[in-house]
Amino acid sequence: MTQLQEYFENNKGFGVLATADSSGKVDAAVYSRPHFLEEGTLAFIMRDRLTHHNLQSNSSATFLFVEEGTSYKGKRLFLTKTREENNPELVQKLKRRTSGDSDELSFLVYFTVDKELPLIGGE
Repeated sequence: MTQLQEYFENNKGFGVLATADSSGKVDAAVYSRPHFLEEGTLAFIMRDRLTHHNLQSNSSATFLFVEEGTSYKGKRLFLTKTREENNPELVQKLKRRTSGDSDELSFLVYFTVDKELPLIGGE
């Protein structure tokens, strides 16, 4: 298990995934913690909405995670999309919660982590 995977398994909080389309128009959406599937690869379950659409033309994204609590602790992950798949069985297996389930098309979108910084500060 990587240190990053261990971090997300041991910390609660909320995350925001930011993407931009090919012309640079930015979007940000609330996302749960990433799924760690292979060494150096993480994935998010996405419905076919704006974030997923942006990643079709611009593979860069940033995930900002804020830990629960009163101080500003967390992580910023700079990501590059490597691939995606429409695998309903795997998506169902990876889901952490069942409330709000729908028949809406979902994708498992894979990323590599290009850079990791603390929530505040860094390079």
